[in-house]
Order: sequence, then C-alpha cells, then structure tokens
Amino acid sequence: MSDASQAIGIFDSGMGGLTVMRALMARLPNESFIYLGDTARLPYGTKSGETVTRYAVQAASVLVRRHVKLIVVACNTASSVALPALGAALAPMPVIGVVEPGAQAAIAAAPGGSIAVIATEGTVKGDAYRRAIHAIAPGIRVIQQACPLFVPLAEEGLIDSPITQLAAELYLGALFDKPAARPRALVLGCTHFPVLRNAIARVAGPDVILVDSAATTADAVAKLIVERGLAHVAGPAPSHEFLATDSVERFVRVGQIFLGRAIAPDNVELVDLQDAG
Repeated sequence: MSDASQAIGIFDSGMGGLTVMRALMARLPNESFIYLGDTARLPYGTKSGETVTRYAVQAASVLVRRHVKLIVVACNTASSVALPALGAALAPMPVIGVVEPGAQAAIAAAPGGSIAVIATEGTVKGDAYRRAIHAIAPGIRVIQQACPLFVPLAEEGLIDSPITQLAAELYLGALFDKPAARPRALVLGCTHFPVLRNAIARVAGPDVILVDSAATTADAVAKLIVERGLAHVAGPAPSHEFLATDSVERFVRVGQIFLGRAIAPDNVELVDLQDAG
C-alpha cells in the first residue's frame, strides 16, 4: 500500500523526461522523486508499439521495486501506446501519462484554432494526440509531423546549433509557410523537444504558441495525489534520485540541460532493465 512519504517515480526513454521532473519539482517542492532514463535503448519513438510497451513495463517495474507511490510516464511515445498495459500491470498504483495533459493545454492555448503536433514517429503513428484532442474538442483541426532527428540532437546537447536549426526548418517549414493555414498552437509532443524551443520557435514564428505538457502534467499529478491522500506535506527534506541504463557520466553532463540544474554523479545509479518486468 502506498503512503505519502514515498517518492514519485518518473521514467522516459532517455533524458527528455527530466523536463517533466523539473516541472514536478517546481510544482511539488515537498515531494521526493526517482527518475529512470532508459538511455541504453533510446529512442523509443522509432520502435514498435510492442517493444515500447515491453520497455515501459520493465522501467516501471524497477521503479515499483523502489517503493514509489505513483508512476509518471514522462515519454510521449510510451504514453501513446503503453498506458493500458502499465495500468494493468501496476494496478492499483496510479499511472499518469503526458499526452492527455498536453492535449488539454493545446486546446486552451488555441481555442477554435488548428493545432500542430510535432513528435516521434511512434507517437504520430499511434495518433494519441489527435484522439485526445478530439475527445475534448471534436471540431479542431490537428496536423501531426514526425521529427525523428530531434531526440538524438537533444540527447547530444545540440540544443541551439546550426544543424538543429536546419532540422527544424526541414521538418516544420511546410507547416508554417502558408499564412492562411498556419496552426495557432504547436504541441511539443516529445519531452525532449522543450530544450529545442528556440530553434522551433524561429521557424514557427512569434504568433504561434508552443505547448509543453510538462507543467500541465505536474498539475495533474498534484491534483491526483491530493485526491488519493498521497501528498507529502511535512517531514524530512525531499530526495531526488536518478537511475540510468547507460553512461552515468553522459547522463550527468547532458541531463542538467533538461533538468535546469546540476546533477551530482554520485546521485545517479546505473541499472539494467533486461531482466526487469
């Protein structure tokens, strides 16, 4: 049985989910967090739904063994295809993805206007954002664009380089070159993409609202832990732990870009997910 003093578990295919952890830490300063980045097997976005689901269940199982009180799936691809399997495997533990909060934020940002979603191939093929948006606002036009190079660029720390700008122009130019059909909001449908915001914004233009689901996801988590009586309001100072499946040194060096603060090397543990789940 979960209790309020336990940590919140977060996982992603790599370091992109640290943008979600950053928002959660700001929204819930009394909570402890354990983050798992499956850096050995990223990106998830180019893999089959069956493979992503298997990886997601393995990652979540490791966090469960660390006695977390809920799981945040800080990966849009896993949120798109693996939530039903995770819910079944982890019940009664709460599991929250990032797609539905992102869809809600996009609708709020572009009332009545069209919405573009940029994401990995897996998220676009899964069509999760279109379904989530249309479940709330059926009449909204949704355009989706896969941007497969964005994840490796972000993971390499090339957040505002000439090659990143070229990739942004390649993927997004056609979405914004016709004034009459320009989307009003652009959903950053991968947790790696917020660190590429500057390059993306230069192509989209100042009149397009960029939607990052991290803050909305943090709000959803805050609401859930209050409803379930799991909010940690007093006690010892919160702890922040990190697990990686490959290269602690690289996780520390690049992860701070996503988290917005330094990560101590001795606070990152190398884990193997091959036998998990």
